[in-house]
Amino acid sequence: MYALDAKQVGHFFGSKRVLWNVNLSIPQGQFVSVVGPSGCGKSTLLKAILGTHPAKEGEIYATNIKITRPSRNIGIVYQHYSLYDFMTSVNNVAFGLEQDQTSLPYRLLRPFSWKKLRKTHLEQSHQMLERVGLAVVADQYPNQLSGGQRQRVALAQAMIMKPKLLLLDEPFGALDEATREDLQDLMLSLHKENQIAQEKGEHPPYTVLIVTHELNEAIYLSDRIIGLSQYHAQGEKGATIVYDEPATAWDANSARDFTLFKEQKDAIRSIVFNEK
Repeated sequence: MYALDAKQVGHFFGSKRVLWNVNLSIPQGQFVSVVGPSGCGKSTLLKAILGTHPAKEGEIYATNIKITRPSRNIGIVYQHYSLYDFMTSVNNVAFGLEQDQTSLPYRLLRPFSWKKLRKTHLEQSHQMLERVGLAVVADQYPNQLSGGQRQRVALAQAMIMKPKLLLLDEPFGALDEATREDLQDLMLSLHKENQIAQEKGEHPPYTVLIVTHELNEAIYLSDRIIGLSQYHAQGEKGATIVYDEPATAWDANSARDFTLFKEQKDAIRSIVFNEK
């Protein structure tokens, strides 16, 4: 089963076409990076997949369910942290669980059950913060955290909902190099969890779609690279997929792997970015 299956997706704003005939299927457990020139429609594609701006042409399915509006099965982490300033880290992480699993009437009519469930949510949130290396800042507010810590909280906030598909929109773009590398290592640990699950014959827990402008990052973190670029032919225009290849697996100490890595970067620059 595909975690994502997008068929002939198109989108436009007024008379301006942004996406044209985008076809993209992602199996469960795959890490996919989307690269492309600035303004080519990468974020528009994510919004269509998320359901906040449904595609005006074609269809998008997540685990066989057609996407017409936001769903708890799809999580997202943005470049700019979507945290509530008036909540501590642990409460930010727990917020989604509370909104998803309980309603206001439930809280009012069953206060004792609500308190018990609230305790469970906080315990799960503490565990998730520990999972992303932030147990020590559970009771701190966003303005007390570094940029990298805030992004880890945002990632924990998305992961705790156990989405079938996790979208990352330039998640590390505003971070310094050292912090960026720490978060890349965290993503690789999720990749490792997928491998362990598959070795046990279980469904891999994480399917991730990353939008990034960093080609090194795309190849390093992903199983597969998707290139989105403008298309002009036969009276049609808009961004579409012009590159779809497995990411080069590489070891920095291997001269052969480094050569393959460089060859893939050069191919992406030529095909997707039209760099000669």
